[in-house]
Amino acid sequence: MTKGPKRRRIGILTSGGDAPGMNAAIRAIVRTAILNNCEPYAIHEGYEGLIQGDSMIHPLLWEDVRGWLPRGGTLIGSARCASFREHEGRLQAATNMVLFGIDALIVCGGDGSLTGADLFRSEWSDLLQELVATGTLSEEQVAPHQSLNIVGLLGSIDNDFSGTDATIGCYSALTRICEAIDDVFDTASSHRRAFVIEVMGRHCGWLALMAAIATGADWLFIPERPPRDGWEDDMCSIIMKNRNQGKRRTIVIIAEGAQDSELNHIASSTVKDILSQRLDLDTRVSVLGHIQRGGTPCFYDRWLATMQGIKAVKAVLDMTAETPSPVVTIRENKITLSGLSKTVAVTKEVSISMQDKDFPKAMQLRDPEFMEYHNAYRHLNAADYRKMLVAPEKQLRIAIIHVGSPAGGMNPATRTVIAYCLAKGHTPIAIHNGFPGLCRHHSDQPEGSVREVKMTDDWVNLGGSEIGTNCSLPSEDMETTAACFEKYRFDALFVIGGFEAFTAISQLRKAREQYRALRIPLILLPASMSNDVPGTEYSLGSDTSLNTLVGFCDVIRQSASSSRHCVFVVETQGSGHLATLAGLAVGAVTVYTPERGMDLQRIMGDVKFLRDQFSQDHGANQAGKIIIRNERTSRVYNTHVVAKIMQDEGNHRFSAQGVVPGHFQQGGKVSPIDRIRAFRMAIKCMEHLESFAGRSADEIMDDDHSVTVIGIKDSHICLSPFGGQHGVEATETDWQRQRPSNELWMELQDVVDALSGRGSMAVV
Repeated sequence: MTKGPKRRRIGILTSGGDAPGMNAAIRAIVRTAILNNCEPYAIHEGYEGLIQGDSMIHPLLWEDVRGWLPRGGTLIGSARCASFREHEGRLQAATNMVLFGIDALIVCGGDGSLTGADLFRSEWSDLLQELVATGTLSEEQVAPHQSLNIVGLLGSIDNDFSGTDATIGCYSALTRICEAIDDVFDTASSHRRAFVIEVMGRHCGWLALMAAIATGADWLFIPERPPRDGWEDDMCSIIMKNRNQGKRRTIVIIAEGAQDSELNHIASSTVKDILSQRLDLDTRVSVLGHIQRGGTPCFYDRWLATMQGIKAVKAVLDMTAETPSPVVTIRENKITLSGLSKTVAVTKEVSISMQDKDFPKAMQLRDPEFMEYHNAYRHLNAADYRKMLVAPEKQLRIAIIHVGSPAGGMNPATRTVIAYCLAKGHTPIAIHNGFPGLCRHHSDQPEGSVREVKMTDDWVNLGGSEIGTNCSLPSEDMETTAACFEKYRFDALFVIGGFEAFTAISQLRKAREQYRALRIPLILLPASMSNDVPGTEYSLGSDTSLNTLVGFCDVIRQSASSSRHCVFVVETQGSGHLATLAGLAVGAVTVYTPERGMDLQRIMGDVKFLRDQFSQDHGANQAGKIIIRNERTSRVYNTHVVAKIMQDEGNHRFSAQGVVPGHFQQGGKVSPIDRIRAFRMAIKCMEHLESFAGRSADEIMDDDHSVTVIGIKDSHICLSPFGGQHGVEATETDWQRQRPSNELWMELQDVVDALSGRGSMAVV
């Protein structure tokens, strides 16, 4: 713990609506504050509690937030407060702030809540002067509180804030929606039915858009982009085209705030009637309602809320009286700070633009990612789909291959590639069972390993690899591989996979000197539960695996807590990334990873820590502990050995067991994040491959960007070349350990320890 005088007394409140992940944010704020010599205070029922004071405001201790990570909603309560909008309400709130000695507020809520907080701060000096002038407080009482620091956290399932990629709770809500629609798939396909699914979003279509992408919906209604006049004909045309191509189910996603270009509401019942009457489809309406708000937060929301909670405390401690109030945001995978007032102003401008019928401006103000997703969805579901076809001379034969271990996102990415090819006139060719399948087909083995594919709608949520994948490399028979490329006249190769896929493309690139047939554009879309591909901070499948593992650990933790004094050592596959991020999301005591290593001394130190913890708990609730160990951490101290050592050395303070979830961690259905990112990145890859249409083999070979990996780096999606002076093969790859040379997640191992009470985390 950081030594020195007390820095701040920080009030924490959640206001407006609730969102899964808010409890994770509160936990992170409380523990980070304590680790930095600050005192966190809970303010119950939002601003109402700040006005009432008394028992509505109280300190939060370290153990008070134990077990909060998997809890939905907000455990300190949230309420809309009309009285805080009035001067008298804010004056009473200021009185209680001074009486409780609170000199900083971290507010998690929507734009109204954050606007109120910023106004409260701007009035602070005047409020104090008024309290002294009226005799409510003395000069001595207000003297230590001449400034008020306020930091905002964005909590909203609608993801309706401009300037950030995600708000706390939005991906958990999207998960609820996708689970519901996935369940509808079976009955829709069985009976060839149509379903109109209404989701939340009175003023923002983010949930509807992402659900449409993640579930392969036929049509979409969002408030920011009304359909053009005559949309009824357009919708029916697209649905019938899909039906004629063999699609048995029809899904239409509609945001509750859907409207036409004249701001007339489009009701889900209206859409149902159109499908029933014009197309004679057996159509049902499903309004998901508040089920979207509840439930256990997904991995991403736990991670986001935790990291933003830590960032909020840092912002409080860094602020001065002159610093504008910040709000914590995220761009791609990077946690940042933005101006609170500006963020709220731009967000409100979106609604104003829609009221003014300036829909292009509303789309632009949302954020570039929102518009990019929407444009891509519209292109693949365009009513004028015949106009999408490229000229015959630019139509390509694009081979798709999976290499490495199965990963969630492989099938959705492949589905997107196939849909894009069919929409533009390209020929998608699936290579089944990796490079061995390609070579076996060439050597007159059973037919079918290389074949053109049609639309595969069922792949939108399927985990694993439907075309098959393995870890074999082209170098095992490069001559036959090159001959296959020539035989099937591949114009481009789209590779999806992990480090083995990265290695395969590197080998093909180097072999182009010898084999002319390989002088085609090659691109890699990383897919790996280990998240271990150079050139990117994120790989498809990692989110699916993390959600699966976090759900498993939640159940295990429940068992451990029921037994009171119990520790479970959970073994993970992949790299230390999976262990570390899961440890952060489930509140593990510590994580054992190959990157940090382990020995008997460290194990015994953890045993001592656990003995001390259980001796202080006295059978308290939520006292069960989780330790996560990557399977490659040590050959000697395997999971069961570690558990036995802890059991024997626990001195009867606790029991310990080892648990191995095994291949369960590869996940079942693909998570919504992996689905939508597969969609976005696959389309960017296809656009890149199209740029080489019409170029000669030598021109392609001379272009370093003809062999690339797509990835997220430094908060941007980028295409990085393999070769050349700055190629990822040389600059970002640790070939000996088969991993990227720089992995940002490793810094989080210390965060896991700190939030469990095993280390310090001075954020200043």
